[in-house]
Amino acid sequence: MAGEHTYKEIMSQPEAWQSALDDFRARLADLQSLELERYDDILFTGCGSTYYLALAAAALFRDKGFNAQGLPASEIWLYPRLSYRANKETLLIAVSRSGTTTETIRAVESFKTKAKGSVLTLTCYPKSELAQLGHINLVFPSGQEQSIAQTRAFTVLYLATVALAQVSSKQDFFSLSSLSEVGGRLLQAHTDLAKRVGADAQLERFYFLGSGARYGLACELSLKMKEMTLSHSEPFHFLEFRHGPQSMVNEHTLMIGLVSEENEASERAVLNEMKVRGAQVLVLANHDADISFNSKTTALLRNVLYLPVLQLMAFERSLSKGLNPDKPHNLTAVVVLDS
Repeated sequence: MAGEHTYKEIMSQPEAWQSALDDFRARLADLQSLELERYDDILFTGCGSTYYLALAAAALFRDKGFNAQGLPASEIWLYPRLSYRANKETLLIAVSRSGTTTETIRAVESFKTKAKGSVLTLTCYPKSELAQLGHINLVFPSGQEQSIAQTRAFTVLYLATVALAQVSSKQDFFSLSSLSEVGGRLLQAHTDLAKRVGADAQLERFYFLGSGARYGLACELSLKMKEMTLSHSEPFHFLEFRHGPQSMVNEHTLMIGLVSEENEASERAVLNEMKVRGAQVLVLANHDADISFNSKTTALLRNVLYLPVLQLMAFERSLSKGLNPDKPHNLTAVVVLDS
């Protein structure tokens, strides 16, 4: 059946999160030995989905007071002088679902040769090349996938960086366990919504808006819509959408807002303006939204909840267009370069 693997991977995420947190807990002593506060800079990297994960994770760490950024692995490999300060103590955190992506491997190898610091790797496959390259290597088998487009792997690896951010700031990560229950509830409660919106043939343009720690997640969700459905899809910071992109809005547009609590009024104002211009609007927030989390965890911890239902929406759109979300057009599971 077309999409069989992708569907199972999306729907099984809550259970996979709990397994990942158990694996994280087992390595807690090793992670605490890193003493993240001693590093001048923290640099997250990945390719494709995991680059967007790097953006989201770096925002989490900046919120905790660290000097953190996210860059594509190819930039670290090919432009090291522009990527990190060679004379500063830097922690490189390299993320890859497969652990075999060429750019990520090259970035780590280059960093270890030219930079001052340590390497932490996160992947889903214990025997992969990346899982042997770090000073500490974290492996989360519950994120392993058969489909090409990342869904379960992304949220598992992202949740690991959330747990790491908590530990780095001397806070517990045990409250993350409650997210599994909320994630399962959201998938069950909004299956019909995902199918209805995904199958709406009148929709031609999708814009995912997310600011702060949610921008990287908006990028990832936009990528899922592109990969699975071959649709016009772009991510933006909320208020940036007014500066030009709003010219694209019409009655065939869906605006998807990853609304925060801290700047809710400003973000909803953008969505309301686009609705006046003819767009359809889908709001995700902790309360009073089309998809409401109703979670008691803190805002930074529950960001992972923005992902599953929207992944399911992309899955349903792919099926409605006669595509196979397990095998997106022109894509392979891993990009391996010849040199």
